[in-house]
Amino acid sequence: MTPPPFDLVVLGSGPAGQKAAVQGAKAGGRVLVVESERRVGGACVHRGTIPSKALRETALSLTTFRRRSGGVFDVSMPEDLKLSSLMLRMDAVIRAHERYMSDQLDRNGIEVWHGKGRFISPCCELEVRGSDGRRRRANARNVIIATGSVPRMPPGIPVDHEHILDSDSILSLGYLPRSLAVLGGGVIASEYASIFAALGVRVTMIDQGARPLSFLDAELTDRFVLGLETSGGRFIGTSKIERVAWDEVGEVAIELTDGQTIRAEKMLCAQGRVANVDGLDIEVAGLQKTARGLLEVDANCQTAVPHIYAVGDVIGPPSLASTSMEQGRRAARHALGLEVTGTSEMIPLGIYTIPEMSSIGLSEKAAAERYGAAVVGRARFDELARGQISAIEDGLLKLVTDAEGRRIVGVQIVGEGATELIHVGQMALLAGFEVDAFVDNIFNFPTLAEAYRVAALDVIKRRASRARARSQPPDSASASALPSVPT
Repeated sequence: MTPPPFDLVVLGSGPAGQKAAVQGAKAGGRVLVVESERRVGGACVHRGTIPSKALRETALSLTTFRRRSGGVFDVSMPEDLKLSSLMLRMDAVIRAHERYMSDQLDRNGIEVWHGKGRFISPCCELEVRGSDGRRRRANARNVIIATGSVPRMPPGIPVDHEHILDSDSILSLGYLPRSLAVLGGGVIASEYASIFAALGVRVTMIDQGARPLSFLDAELTDRFVLGLETSGGRFIGTSKIERVAWDEVGEVAIELTDGQTIRAEKMLCAQGRVANVDGLDIEVAGLQKTARGLLEVDANCQTAVPHIYAVGDVIGPPSLASTSMEQGRRAARHALGLEVTGTSEMIPLGIYTIPEMSSIGLSEKAAAERYGAAVVGRARFDELARGQISAIEDGLLKLVTDAEGRRIVGVQIVGEGATELIHVGQMALLAGFEVDAFVDNIFNFPTLAEAYRVAALDVIKRRASRARARSQPPDSASASALPSVPT
């Protein structure tokens, strides 16, 4: 007897897939999750977001201890330090998060099959092959593809996962290397570069772009590069790779097209990730990848095949765990015929480099282009009592307002606590607050959140200066204008 079809089959148990499955179950659907690995959580939990951020906290605690002790105590890394020694807490964090996700699936009555799934008919019949070779079939009314991504393999980069690593294998290093070359200037490259630099590794970042994280405000990335250099690292921009090879002795040689040769004990290739859809046989279901190797979806994450949805990394940017979770929830609700509540476009971006960086809304440049001008206020963490107390003086908060200097249109932050602080700005943007609200209300003292008040006061000062300049005769107005960046 053929079993009844599942209302929802979710391929993948990362943040997007797990939230889709839970939403489907809470709506009363019969839900199956297919996970190719032995444990739930996907790359996010086992090789990506969770482990890298846990290692980052270890590195950060060491550097922060040096600063907060005022130089009285020093922390140095033994030359033969096993990387696994720094990952004891990371392993505990991973196990705890995996246990939480697994328990949530279980208590919501969601079936989990471990194996590789693929489409075997256009009407949502799937085959799941387990690691033991066992094959099972599942019929589904709706399918959500949430299989994540895998590291992109650029041609000419011989990744061997021992000397030349990718973002999935970098944490499998036996020992902390003395030097590390990082190929790439994106989020993953920048995060790992700053983490290893903080651990005392001599890091060299190499990228085609003029600066890392070029989609961010330049003031933020300038501070990131400064922090990398302070830790003994460096960034080499506008450079292309000619050849990469392990010298069979003890170093990786990276030859650049300009004639430079960079040598490092290990190399990390972090030039992006690609959708993990190979092996799913999506063509059988009537789907095709785009020219960029992604799955195309509409606002509800529905593909061109109405009963098939795609969420998370397989549909491309922003490829954040937070947005992927929301995509999963949204897709499940739409698939089951439930009302899909509106999702704000105000999505915070968090980058867990050392120091952290976060952004929401319009940058200074984008605001000036949209409104013809922008009034920007700045607050430096070294001018905040909490910044001095916590030894995080290298931070900056930018409050971007419209041409009149009243409506808040964007916030950019660099410095420890940035990914937490950004949510204050997010709520202000969603509520449509004017900048004066940050002056008219009281903040705890001493806190980093005071930066909003300091930046708002800076905006108001500049707003008043512009008003005075407009009221003066043309021949004297230019003399009283403030520079766009405080000196």
